[in-house]
Amino acid sequence: MATRALFAIPGDIETLTGGYGYDRRMLAELGACGVEIAHLKLPDGFPFPDAAALAQSLSLLSGVGADQVLLVDGLALGALPPQALAGLKAPLVALVHHPLGLESGLDPATARALIENERAALAHARHVIVTSETTRANLIADFAVPAQRVTVAEPGTDPAPRFHGSVGGGLELLAVGSITPRKGHIVLVEALAGLFDLPWRLTVIGSPDRDPACAAELRTAIAALGLEDRVQLAGEVSEGSVGAAYANADLFVLPSFYEGYGMVLSEAMARGLPIVTTTGGAAAQTVPDAAALKVPPGDVPALRAALRSVIADKDLRAGLADASWKAGQGLPRWSDGAKVIADVLKAVNGAPA
Repeated sequence: MATRALFAIPGDIETLTGGYGYDRRMLAELGACGVEIAHLKLPDGFPFPDAAALAQSLSLLSGVGADQVLLVDGLALGALPPQALAGLKAPLVALVHHPLGLESGLDPATARALIENERAALAHARHVIVTSETTRANLIADFAVPAQRVTVAEPGTDPAPRFHGSVGGGLELLAVGSITPRKGHIVLVEALAGLFDLPWRLTVIGSPDRDPACAAELRTAIAALGLEDRVQLAGEVSEGSVGAAYANADLFVLPSFYEGYGMVLSEAMARGLPIVTTTGGAAAQTVPDAAALKVPPGDVPALRAALRSVIADKDLRAGLADASWKAGQGLPRWSDGAKVIADVLKAVNGAPA
């Protein structure tokens, strides 16, 4: 008999972020792995739900019977009251993309409160699934999750043709990610402001609506630095348009302060793009050293120097691209991660409370 499970995800599952993309693909893939899984839609507003959203979420989760496994996305789980999780009938499995309290831009008190709440919430999970070895180590060391209760299910990639690059003069730089403080876009434009002598243009793909204040700050910085003719904020675009942007780019840049995995890095490697990224969170491990220049997060001079090197040196770009393409061909597929999650859900389903 197939294991039955509900995947509780807050907000709009069609949101174009890496976390939601991961959730969508796992919902689509798990059925082929012997798991009957359905989407349980939780209200929006997490990780800071209002009272109504919190009450509705707890009511939905409490209504799941013991005959099903309850897989809960960490965006919601880490913000739910731990004492309420203790009373759930269904065995609980957590999916943590990255700890909520490690989001950039939080004041220290809010960050501490999120970390403490998530630590207590995770104690009620039978098992925890994470998307990288970095996050696994973090949960074991800082969130008191026993090592035997944490399993890594890395995001997958789809086969993609090798990038062909831009046509005409100048290099096309591409950054993909919602405009939030953690993604480091302001650091990127500050770094690029010192490279007016080189021929480049930057396209940023990602929603400005996740953090409107951050998006406004970025637009102000672009204007103040005189980069309006060089930087395009494309907003949220279709998956097909994202694929075309990867194909037409010459260099992929991810200036994040922290990544739980960095799915856009694997998407860039699947196409063989040379990469400049940071060492924030799992990003340093997601990309092999030969495929990218890596700098400390938030370090404008280091990022500027790395960008100058790659933009100015065609041979360096070619070497990074070859290593990126080679690494990209060995990345896991979505079916690989789904099998890992399915095995966890089956084991929890058959285990005593």
